[in-house]
Amino acid sequence: MSLSAACEHPPLAESLREELGQLLGTRFSTSASVREHHGSDISALDPMPPDAVAYANSLEDIVSISSACYRHDTPMIAYGSGTSLEGWLQAAHGGVSIDVSGMNQVLAIRVDDMDATVQPGVTRKQLNAALHGTGLFFPIDPGADASLGGMAATRASGTNAVRYGTMRENVLAMTAVLADGRVINTGGRARKSSAGYDLTHLLVGSGGTLATIAELTVKLHPIPEAISAAVCRFPSVDLAVRAVIQIIQLGVPVARIELLDALTMRALNTYSSTQLREAPSLLFELHGSEAGVKEQIETVRMVADEHQGMDFEWAVHPEDRSRLWQARHDGYFAALALRPGCRALTTDAVVPISRLAECIDATAADLAQNGFVAPIFGHVGDGNFHAVILVDPLNPDEIQRAEAVAHRLAERAIALQGSCTGEHGIGLTKQHFMAVEHGQNAVDVMQSIKAALDPKQLMNPGKIFPRARSAG
Repeated sequence: MSLSAACEHPPLAESLREELGQLLGTRFSTSASVREHHGSDISALDPMPPDAVAYANSLEDIVSISSACYRHDTPMIAYGSGTSLEGWLQAAHGGVSIDVSGMNQVLAIRVDDMDATVQPGVTRKQLNAALHGTGLFFPIDPGADASLGGMAATRASGTNAVRYGTMRENVLAMTAVLADGRVINTGGRARKSSAGYDLTHLLVGSGGTLATIAELTVKLHPIPEAISAAVCRFPSVDLAVRAVIQIIQLGVPVARIELLDALTMRALNTYSSTQLREAPSLLFELHGSEAGVKEQIETVRMVADEHQGMDFEWAVHPEDRSRLWQARHDGYFAALALRPGCRALTTDAVVPISRLAECIDATAADLAQNGFVAPIFGHVGDGNFHAVILVDPLNPDEIQRAEAVAHRLAERAIALQGSCTGEHGIGLTKQHFMAVEHGQNAVDVMQSIKAALDPKQLMNPGKIFPRARSAG
């Protein structure tokens, strides 16, 4: 599926090619296959390859690569594990992809302070493996084994966000490299500060449009004494959502609440060889003390019963919980398998939880009216859900109708005082919603910040905003 062709841009300067080749040796590549791999994410968008790929192994490498690109007015796109959506990695204006996956060292784990400092290429699973035996874990779980630098850049969240928050709440400090090669240190290890502007959280969610993350310090959390997961089926999506709303309003400290519609359950059974009932379902996970979890279980069961919940099944053993959540994390790829040869247009709406049932009902009706196969699932504990609209990439009319449905969903979420994106970000695909959601004055302020930090418009240009004329 093609969003649009990459903008025409001048070829990589031979002098820059020679400079980066001498600096990096075999860690600099202009191979077509390497470039194409680095010019795409896991969305349905066609690749937009960079002109070259530079593999950074240290802060000094990022500084050298950035400084060289800046002198040659060449765009830079940071690359971690390639698991983002919305076209974040597509080189819409060419340039150099800075691959930081080799910067994958856990630099420090401080058990007493419950924080860790890592390089940007460290993945969430790698960090949690390093935390084994400490009694701590890193809870942000977007599903994919994403790099922490990429997770910070896109303000990732995932299934645990309802209890532990998103990357916004869990990044304490960063070391980052600006477009011209200057290094900035933001934040600190203290849990609060009133010293100046909050540059850490300015960079979280900026998608590499302001700086390249070279190091970050994140919060850790205690591993709960008891963890229990459950599946409960409902006669309708509406009843399942209303159960979620009541559970949240009662103050039950649920760690995860995931909604899966009947079509998603069917897809998971086929893809993951599970035997789950194919009905609208909620997946829960409760964390706490043994007594606390038992009390939470009874409250959740009571609320589910009030909303015609049935077939309540608890998974207490770690292997059963892992199997359950792995099936949920496979939701995107399971959806793709429902229609072989299709591609998926993903949506990412988030609304106040009191408006969630209304938004999902209207979206499901729109999808049905247009005849789309589109599983619906999401992190409903914080009002975030996804419709995965399956389309024939060779059918322009189908693509156009799917994009219209996605457009209406984004507008609907904003009208309900939510957002067009809860976790995937604006990227290339949702720029036209920025002014609708924030107002033009706020967008103008954001663009002024971009121009101040990146006057030549070289940092991941074309993402969040169209590329403006360079001020350099």
